[in-house]
Amino acid sequence: MPLAVATALALANCAAPNSQSNKETTAMNSKQSEPKQQVRDLLKSIETGDSAPVGVINADKYIQHNPSAKDGLAGFGELMSQLPKGSARVNTVRVYQDGDFVFAHTDYDFFGPKIGFDIFRFENGKIVEHWDNLQEKPKSANPSGHTMTDGPTQATDLDQTDVNKGIVRSFVDDILVNGRMDKLAGYYDGDHYVQHNPHIADGLSGLGAALAAMAKSGVTMKYDRIHRVLGEGNMVLVVSEGSFAGDHSSFYDLFRVERGKIAEHWDTIEKVIPKEQAKNENGKF
Repeated sequence: MPLAVATALALANCAAPNSQSNKETTAMNSKQSEPKQQVRDLLKSIETGDSAPVGVINADKYIQHNPSAKDGLAGFGELMSQLPKGSARVNTVRVYQDGDFVFAHTDYDFFGPKIGFDIFRFENGKIVEHWDNLQEKPKSANPSGHTMTDGPTQATDLDQTDVNKGIVRSFVDDILVNGRMDKLAGYYDGDHYVQHNPHIADGLSGLGAALAAMAKSGVTMKYDRIHRVLGEGNMVLVVSEGSFAGDHSSFYDLFRVERGKIAEHWDTIEKVIPKEQAKNENGKF
């Protein structure tokens, strides 16, 4: 639970200790924090080998969308068993919740350094479905000195979740899917924009320079459709499908919204393996 929310709740409880509404708010935030911690623990178990956190997965209903893993809990276990003992490292930097969905942003080192987003769907207190998107971790920071995971981690403006989700969905639909570049500047506060993509510098100027360089080298990036938009407060994750450099690709973009404008961006891009090579039939999306 964000520190500002916890502080506000504590002060409110001191002023009105018998307030039913305060008790309900506290209970709601406590209930939301539990799945987030369960996801943190589950991801950390990849590193520690602790089997206890895996108990949050519903073994009878677990649907796996990572095409490199077989379906069900057995598929998860088989994938983990391929890791050399003690080789994995997991640092989950961000975790947010939107209803039954918990999404995490993690710095991994398993089968090589990677940055990943994971989405888990809960049902009756158990994880029943999982999606992810992984990208090889670069060896150096981007042109503005940012890594793929640094920056703010706490969600704020929790009462603006739906509004912020709408802003980000419109941005992706307008700019990335439909190429309505005349609307681009309206989504930003001037050139104040922090970029964590490993190849792009801060600001609209940095984005423009990167797109021009891609076009010059013949590299194309096309978003075809939005599959999912999840958010908590000012942090909004969009899952999209399209192509990058000619390859069928999955795009996970995390945006931080500030006063109605897009202020910061993290992402991962992953090539979608052909359907005939997938180890499950659930699809990447």
